[in-house]
Amino acid sequence: MRKLTLIPALLMLGSAATAQGTNPAVEDTDGPNMVIEVADAEGTSKGTIVLDLREDLAPNHVARLVELTNQGAYDGVVFHRVIDGFMAQTGDVENGRQDGDTAMAGMGGSDLPDLEAEFSDATFDRGTVGMARAMDPNSANSQFFIDLAPAPFLDGEYTVVGQLIEGWEVLDAIKKGDAAANGAVTEPDYMLSVTIAGSDDAAPAEEAPAEDAPAEDADAG
Repeated sequence: MRKLTLIPALLMLGSAATAQGTNPAVEDTDGPNMVIEVADAEGTSKGTIVLDLREDLAPNHVARLVELTNQGAYDGVVFHRVIDGFMAQTGDVENGRQDGDTAMAGMGGSDLPDLEAEFSDATFDRGTVGMARAMDPNSANSQFFIDLAPAPFLDGEYTVVGQLIEGWEVLDAIKKGDAAANGAVTEPDYMLSVTIAGSDDAAPAEEAPAEDAPAEDADAG
């Protein structure tokens, strides 16, 4: 099994914990929007966040998120790792289902092949969406994270796949994990429903074959 984690983040977390209340100027680009309704462990909705998916930066990763969303694979998946002042991680469709055993959440992915990295010059700012991966740069699969604060030390190390454009207060309200346990969350919030808007032109997934890639536990930290 592979654990998807943001390797440099834990080492640099002290410098990342800047004021996460300052929202960057953002725009809705031509890519599809990923609309996520967030709920607490009891199933009560906390509101909706909207992610602008950047096909111009990472077409294959965007295609993967669209494909899994359209399959309903992300519905009911928990935010298994949330570090205050850093990021909220989710997307383990294999081990992260809210109605099942989430003890292994963060260690799995989907039944689709891993993706080759699509690194870009885009910087990790507050609200930036990145793909979690294992040590192998070409091991992203289904897990992703949303930055709660700027994390420029991740630039060029993780694939930027989108940007939050709506729902900042909902993002900040996602239940935080235990800092002493690398952000692991007890009774985590989850994605109640996930849909795609404006995806008519979304390209089909073009994935590189997985070559002994470790199981997906994307820790954005």
